[in-house]
Amino acid sequence: MKFQFEYPEGATPLDPGEAAALLSSSISTQGELNEAEQANILSAQRWSMTSRLSRDPAEVLSDHFLRSFHQSMYGEVWKWAGQYRTTEKNIGIQSELIPMAMRDLCSDTAFWTENQAYPFDELAARYHHRLVQIHGFPNGNGRHARLMTDILLCAHGKVPFTWGATTDALDIRPKPDVRKIYIKALQDADQGLITPLMHFVRS
Repeated sequence: MKFQFEYPEGATPLDPGEAAALLSSSISTQGELNEAEQANILSAQRWSMTSRLSRDPAEVLSDHFLRSFHQSMYGEVWKWAGQYRTTEKNIGIQSELIPMAMRDLCSDTAFWTENQAYPFDELAARYHHRLVQIHGFPNGNGRHARLMTDILLCAHGKVPFTWGATTDALDIRPKPDVRKIYIKALQDADQGLITPLMHFVRS
């Protein structure tokens, strides 16, 4: 890369090999990278909210859909889009455990839904936390997890989350105070306290 990556607070840096997997050689600044990613993600968001998959819970809760949606979000920018990470990060589970953890999350969420284990907002917040906690991809995990959670909500006829009063689930980096609250809520959920995250996602 010809430019220095800039990461918002709480983001996970790319490994050198991952950083070298940029598809376009014309991107030379962080701003250009952000624009390319945003355009790709907006296209994926439009598709997800209009396709039949966004309204089919059985398709949404699958390892295949998790990977396919990440591919649709980043496939025009990164070679590793849609591929589970093979490197270790300062957040997330061990890389070799990711495929099984993703399948378990889908299975657990389907079980929660079928048995009405939680009110649906709490169920979706728990799903979101687990998806972030697994941290399955080299990058883009937060945006992927927020959009996947909204897709899950829509698939069950629910209203998408507001994510701390941001305009959508794509990017909360321009609002540092909101991002700090979000990260703290996720950390509380790590300790078994889901209420702060539930408040955040509908605030």
